[in-house]
Amino acid sequence: MTRPRFHLAFPVNDLEAARSFYAGLMGCSEGRSSNNWIDFNMFGHQVVAHLAPEECAPAQTGHVDGKQVPVRHFGVILEWDEWQTLAHRFRNAGTEFVIEPYVRFAGESGEQGTFFVRDPAGNALEFKSFRNDDQVFAR
Repeated sequence: MTRPRFHLAFPVNDLEAARSFYAGLMGCSEGRSSNNWIDFNMFGHQVVAHLAPEECAPAQTGHVDGKQVPVRHFGVILEWDEWQTLAHRFRNAGTEFVIEPYVRFAGESGEQGTFFVRDPAGNALEFKSFRNDDQVFAR
């Protein structure tokens, strides 16, 4: 392992829909699974969809950069080309974006591409990419 990996467990209301989204659309390989959960390899990180329909509810939004951003969300920071490829994959599949792909802070410290989508259970995911990796925590 060359970098720390994170583990995230989240609720879904339909395991087959989660499998179609994460493995099918996103291309995450599947790890262990049961009748109640599925492990996915999301760009080297372990995310686990747990069947818990009662936990699935739309996230509240907050105002960020002129947009209504789902407050509860997760995702990964990708290389620029990977970020663009994933955005095209979602667009070509007809995925509805919560926030369309765009570049924040263009030409400034922390310049980044970002977009938001929801999985079939309503979980919000953000995918980002920074022009310069050393700007991830820039002020």
